[in-house]
Amino acid sequence: MPANPAAVQESRPIPRSYRWLVLIVISLAMFGNYYVYDSIAPIADLLKKDLGYSDADIGSLYSIYSIAAVIVLMFGGVFIDRYGTVKSTIIFGALCTVAGVVNAVTDSFSVMMAARFILGLGAEPLIVAITTALAKWFKGRELSFAFGINLTVARLGSVAADWSPTWAKFAYTSWQAPLVVAAVIGAFCVVSSLGYGALEANARRRFGLGQAGATDKFTWSDLFRFDRSFWFVVALCVTFYSAIFPFRSFAIKFFIEAWGMTREAAGQANSVLPLSAMIVTPLFGLLVDKVGRRTHLMLLGAFLLMPVYLLLAYQLLPLGVPIALMGVAFSLIPAIMWPSVAYIVDQKRLGTAYSLMTLVQQIGVAGMNWLIGKANDVAGASAADPGGYIPGMWIFSVLGFLALFFAIMLRRAEAGPGGHGLDTIKA
Repeated sequence: MPANPAAVQESRPIPRSYRWLVLIVISLAMFGNYYVYDSIAPIADLLKKDLGYSDADIGSLYSIYSIAAVIVLMFGGVFIDRYGTVKSTIIFGALCTVAGVVNAVTDSFSVMMAARFILGLGAEPLIVAITTALAKWFKGRELSFAFGINLTVARLGSVAADWSPTWAKFAYTSWQAPLVVAAVIGAFCVVSSLGYGALEANARRRFGLGQAGATDKFTWSDLFRFDRSFWFVVALCVTFYSAIFPFRSFAIKFFIEAWGMTREAAGQANSVLPLSAMIVTPLFGLLVDKVGRRTHLMLLGAFLLMPVYLLLAYQLLPLGVPIALMGVAFSLIPAIMWPSVAYIVDQKRLGTAYSLMTLVQQIGVAGMNWLIGKANDVAGASAADPGGYIPGMWIFSVLGFLALFFAIMLRRAEAGPGGHGLDTIKA
């Protein structure tokens, strides 16, 4: 009897090259997303000088993004689980593109806040949708390495934003032109999402790509079904990112005013973090796929983060030393932390888990952006008083110690009988 053509089609494996094409195309949405998010930092002092914004205002432009992300992520994971990654990336990518355009056409603080709010509504669930898509396409294969490549492309957006005073120097005659550049680049968010949708539809036709499994009905009690390893990963996530991203919000201004650097040099110094992560994160992902030891490596990353901010505050060592330590931590922890969730949480609830993790992260980042901006204003942080940045650096240092504590607790949980094999699972 001749073979059933449909069955033959369904049995055809998806070529490895096709999976990597999907990875690159979908990651370009992250590139645009990260660029638009980071486009404020290079013009922070210009917003203060030309439009009269305070450091608290600048911090609020980041905080309102996180507040929007918290609101939408309460439901975004369930939306992704229910409607799939294709529809989710297109809808959320379109919101990011719109936000970049609105941000570029106004000098009103309230309208700019609204644009950043729209960005938060789109960007964070977009990241969750992409993360969930990668888990679907790469679980059981080179998952950590794929996550690393995705973060590399995403952080290229941050590097491009940090270097924009150099490569787009023509735009820095005012505060607005750099935001126009960001709006153009932000179009990647929706264009690449559409490209990903076309690739997945093609894969379903040619290779019989399976439909997503049925999802559990979501109730708030589901949140209590995640075990302690998941919650320790969440705690590590919120302390780690609350220390890194709010620092980057003010880093270029900090380097200009406290370290006496030019705008171009300050942007390049700030770019070391995402640039090092671009290069090293995939390598760490490849390493952990081969050797396991995930909790040990997350512990190492948290330990390296602890002294960074005091070294920056008191200028105890050349700038390259604390930046290098932060760069390694910024590469190591995300390469391990995000893919580890795929081994802790059931596949049917993965979108909800990633959304919850990102939601809690954004609560921390929102509060810390505002708190650091307020601390800078109260302490009078400026070129005339660079010591005003020291209280904020101490706040960041406390977060570094908390990250180490939660990494230790995760290590203990995984070493016990309820562990998920984070230290033993290999690709």
